[in-house]
Amino acid sequence: MDYGDYLDLDTLLGAQHPRSGDHNELLFIVQHQTSELWMKLMLHELRAAMDRLGADDVAPAFKMLSRVSRIMEQLVAAWDVLATMTPPEYSAIRPSLGHSSGFQSWQYRCIEFICGNKNPAMLEPHAGQPNRLADVRAAFDAPSLYDVTLAMLARRGVAVPEHVLHRDITQRYEPDPGVEAAWLTVYRAPEAHWDLYQLAEELVDLEDAFRLWRFRHVTTVERIIGFKQGTGGTSGVGYLRSMLAVVLFPELWSARTAL
Repeated sequence: MDYGDYLDLDTLLGAQHPRSGDHNELLFIVQHQTSELWMKLMLHELRAAMDRLGADDVAPAFKMLSRVSRIMEQLVAAWDVLATMTPPEYSAIRPSLGHSSGFQSWQYRCIEFICGNKNPAMLEPHAGQPNRLADVRAAFDAPSLYDVTLAMLARRGVAVPEHVLHRDITQRYEPDPGVEAAWLTVYRAPEAHWDLYQLAEELVDLEDAFRLWRFRHVTTVERIIGFKQGTGGTSGVGYLRSMLAVVLFPELWSARTAL
């Protein structure tokens, strides 16, 4: 076995099939394929981190969550490459995209759900692919990373409200003053709760990176297509801008004001 065999490079490098005949389409394809590969690794690490937190084995989860944040940095930097595509260049390949849209990325949707941004309407774009819908539905129906984290805080003796611990996990998480108080307990005595304190900062790092990714996404799309409707019927920049207001781990941010 050589390098190409181990990485299955013939399959990987043969997976790009430009349809427009335009020089710039290869950039568009490679950008999105590499993003999906990074997302595959993100899901691998996020799920493993949640398993470790669920087993109260916190230390390995730190490395996994840190890796996810570094992956997000790679995804943020990748927008700089796609931003070299100008509006006329994108217009030349757009008809070849048909109804395909990043909105249909089932891996990205799983990441959103795992991070707690749950919206049942976001299951619909995957309805045409039953196998993928099952994957997305499983992430939707499962506890989020934050749910698992709060459950661990409670097991460690930090007071987390019962109604939060037993909430409907298929709903988007809403901020709760009792959860803010729990995090304040950790932040005001970091020496007594060092692993929880470190976990909190890992989650803040992750959301910080996610926010940067969202911002670069919307600015890159606006730079290339302006306010045109997105492929697949999405509203494009309007929808992406609305996502900038999403907060995944709200009490970890609000607690900073109270400290």
